[in-house]
Amino acid sequence: MAEQRIPRALTVLLGTASAIVVLAGIREVSSIVGPVVLALVLVIAVSPVREWLTDRRAPGWTIIAAPLALLIVFLLGMVAVLTLSIAQLAVLIPTYSDQLNQLVADAQRWAARLGYGSAEISRALESFDPGQLLELAQQLLSGLIGVLSSLFLIAVLLLAMSLDAPKFARALGHLGENRAGPIAALVKFAQQVRRYLIVSTFFGLICAVLDVAALYILGVPLPLLWGILALITNYIPNIGFIIGLAPPALLGLLEGGLRTMILVIVAYVAINVVIQSFIQPKFLGDAVGLSTTVTFLSLILWTFVLGPLGALLAIPLSLLTRALLVDSDPGAEWAAVLLSGEPPPEDRSTAGSRPTPGKGPQDERPEAERPASRPPTRAAAPPSPSGPPPSPPGPDRPPPPGAAAAR
Repeated sequence: MAEQRIPRALTVLLGTASAIVVLAGIREVSSIVGPVVLALVLVIAVSPVREWLTDRRAPGWTIIAAPLALLIVFLLGMVAVLTLSIAQLAVLIPTYSDQLNQLVADAQRWAARLGYGSAEISRALESFDPGQLLELAQQLLSGLIGVLSSLFLIAVLLLAMSLDAPKFARALGHLGENRAGPIAALVKFAQQVRRYLIVSTFFGLICAVLDVAALYILGVPLPLLWGILALITNYIPNIGFIIGLAPPALLGLLEGGLRTMILVIVAYVAINVVIQSFIQPKFLGDAVGLSTTVTFLSLILWTFVLGPLGALLAIPLSLLTRALLVDSDPGAEWAAVLLSGEPPPEDRSTAGSRPTPGKGPQDERPEAERPASRPPTRAAAPPSPSGPPPSPPGPDRPPPPGAAAAR
């Protein structure tokens, strides 16, 4: 009896429906899933410190306590700096009421020159309330309070994962080359996330320091806050640069006018675009393994599911999804090609090592490691058509016939 196969269209529909159900469930418990994923990513980020201490044969409590203390200090420092800076921003915004009124008057005169009536200008101005900037600052403070409320949960998760991390590392080390598909995929996920975080953090710090220096020279208030914002938005793909640019550019407009705003935009473009678009990808390489389109779609998806934290964790969440659903399945190689937009690794290696026509493969090993060449051996003479040549007579071999007559 022939085996009945499920139609591919039905498989696609069932997979899509399952994904929608799972994502809806994750969104309902986003207050738990977000901190869990954040803690997992942070533990993976400090794993080199744990490995370094393990290689130095440090005590067991040091291997656990040192990475945990590093993460706690980092989180508390970020929260403290953001709290002070946003509080200063909330106090600073009301002082720009005169500048805002002047900007509104200039906008009215400019619109009148373009032929717009006063009624249209009035409706446009009624929809714009300068107090909305203060409300935005208050919303940022409220979001910060939400982070503080979940900080205890993140700290507990970091403690639990830090305690289990050495055990998991030893367990995976014992598996060796016999790792199953899902285990190998998760190990690859950890390596990709670690490389992504290290490279993004390094170049994000460079961008942040240069941005702070540029804003300080241009006289934009709160340069440290905008530098930290530039560092954080460096982890948001595609649109993170715009998010980090908008607040200091608007504040530069209020502080120094249109010229200062243009200089802020030029400085950010010169610093962030050059580093993030030209230099950083060369060091990051193919660690992400996601095409530009997939990266942008993942940003939209995870922001919708987890909120602002999903935008920061869009790349790690996409890598985790790929590890669980694609890399762990040997038959899903086609999906990996669609996600990355690149041919499989074996195809790239085959194309790169294709021999030159008429020549054999070349030995790329150093000359000292190559085997010693042997002198060419002479080919044996072909046998005579009449048979092998006669052997000389010996004491045990009778002479050939006719030899005695010849004598």
